[in-house]
Amino acid sequence: MLKYTNLLETNMSKISLVIPLYNEDTNLQKGVMDKIGNYIQNNQNFMEVIIVDDGSDDTSKEIIKSKYLPVFNKFHLVENRHKGKASAIITGIKRAKGEYVMFSDIDLATPIEEAEKLIEPLSQGFDIVIGSRKSERKGAPILRKIMALGAIIIRDILIDLNGIKDTQCGFKIFKTSAAKEIINKLIVYSKSKIVKGSSVSAGFDMEFLFVANKLGHKIKEVPVTWTHVETKNVNFLKDSYNALKDILMIKNLERKKKYDFKK
Repeated sequence: MLKYTNLLETNMSKISLVIPLYNEDTNLQKGVMDKIGNYIQNNQNFMEVIIVDDGSDDTSKEIIKSKYLPVFNKFHLVENRHKGKASAIITGIKRAKGEYVMFSDIDLATPIEEAEKLIEPLSQGFDIVIGSRKSERKGAPILRKIMALGAIIIRDILIDLNGIKDTQCGFKIFKTSAAKEIINKLIVYSKSKIVKGSSVSAGFDMEFLFVANKLGHKIKEVPVTWTHVETKNVNFLKDSYNALKDILMIKNLERKKKYDFKK
């Protein structure tokens, strides 16, 4: 049985949980929001769940409005135009009322109960705690594992992340003030634009953590449980190409001293 770290007992405010949503009727039918709602509803650490819809054109918004908003009073729905996952997360960060803001992928590849592993280090003074799959990608296709390893090698050669191993696990928590400072200093993901089709914005996590590291924020990486979940919103070849392009852009912008790392 999990022993929960109560942030109220450590003089910390509560957490805003951000859930990006784009054409997720399949996951919603699996009951993922029931799992999130049941975990959050009576957990004093969490003050709100900000569900940011990224312009879904399926029944996702209708399901949230009809089935979940009336039942879970901590749930709030924000409707964006379709600008990609990064824009949805940034919207959630800007709207967060808690002292900390956490985000989780809606597929729950990392179970929501693993939040305790992120919460515990906050009392040790960390500004950012990120879930890490380390070298494990349980259930992931072998080609995806190989390509992920290649992307990590290229990333580590080109940009300084101070030893962070897993930038892409969709399970992270930030001090809200730090997150708002960081998103204001992004360049690659500074402006949202209308996109077509799914856009997981893989480079966003890397630029966010790159800027956070350069600003001197304390970052801790903690192992979490993760199981591969097949999803129509991930095209690994396209997403890997876009991530590589973003890495090169980040490196080029750093070389040209375009980033403002003054606090």
